Amino acid sequence: MKDERKPEQLDLFGDADLDNPPAPAGERLNGVYYEQATGLFVSYVLGRRHYEWPAKGCTFDKEWREKTIRERSI
Repeated sequence: MKDERKPEQLDLFGDADLDNPPAPAGERLNGVYYEQATGLFVSYVLGRRHYEWPAKGCTFDKEWREKTIRERSI
């Protein structure tokens, strides 16, 4: 029989993210992409946004920036 007075344990730091549900396993993004709508480079880890920075202020190698914009635009 369940004890009604026992406190319920809440999972405050679990994997549940209500704002951004995880993408299906076959479609998860990993790596850095160029987001055309915002003009940002965005890094993804297991399908979730991890870090973003503006393309105009990017200090990475020019060839890498151009290749990423050309080949990994979303």
